[in-house]
Amino acid sequence: MLIEPDELVRRRDCEDAVVLDCAWFAPEAGRRGIDAFRDGHVPGARHFDLEAASDPASPYPNMMPTPEHFAATLGALGIGNATPVVIYDASYVSARVWWMFRRFGHEKVAILDGGLRRWQAEGRPVETGDPAPIPPQMFAPQPQPADLAAWQDVLAALETGSAQVVDARTPDRFSGALPSGYPGLASGHMPGAINLPWTSMIDPERGFVFRPQQEAEQAFREAGIDLDRPIVTTCGSGVTAAVLALQLERMGKTDWRIYDGSWNEWGRRTDLPRQSLGSD
Repeated sequence: MLIEPDELVRRRDCEDAVVLDCAWFAPEAGRRGIDAFRDGHVPGARHFDLEAASDPASPYPNMMPTPEHFAATLGALGIGNATPVVIYDASYVSARVWWMFRRFGHEKVAILDGGLRRWQAEGRPVETGDPAPIPPQMFAPQPQPADLAAWQDVLAALETGSAQVVDARTPDRFSGALPSGYPGLASGHMPGAINLPWTSMIDPERGFVFRPQQEAEQAFREAGIDLDRPIVTTCGSGVTAAVLALQLERMGKTDWRIYDGSWNEWGRRTDLPRQSLGSD
């Protein structure tokens, strides 16, 4: 699931693995992923555009696409069902892309632990400029629906306690002390949700590498989360929620789901409960 830089090189050079740069920025950053790709990427990498790969018909950002849409995205990137893939970025997006691959039945996917930050910190070479032309491939999706939650599932979990809802946003976003980060979207959180910031899963001392399993488990438990019960992760738009899900998967936990709509959907609906600093 997570690999070291030397292993990326081996898979790229010896197994013809496709390396995907998944650079993406939240709207408030005012920057596009392709711009970061042009500024510097792992040699031979192709650019995975999260926004273009997401559902174009959804009113919410970064939503899981249809199987046909994702198949077209992978095919255009030269990825077939048997193609080994290594994904990376410079922040927290790789986990979301890993989940997208997993959901549509592509299991031969690894994440470069530490991403581009680690790659560059180790003095490894980078390329600049636009992606090279790519011969298309055929990808036949095999949807795996079990790990995706809808708002109805989240509401039921909050009302019945059938699952723990864990919000990966930063404490200030969760509480409503800071704006949501998306135009027109109210701040706050779902009443009854537990806040476990995605940053607690990353080791800042080593440059965005994932914390070891034991440390991740400790972070979940210290937040009051029972790892013997089902978990639904959520965030702003289903991106950092995948960081928590990835760590749960590494722990061997299988009863997790990601709320794809996350706060972007929940916070815009008038029929769902919300809580913020002003309502606590």
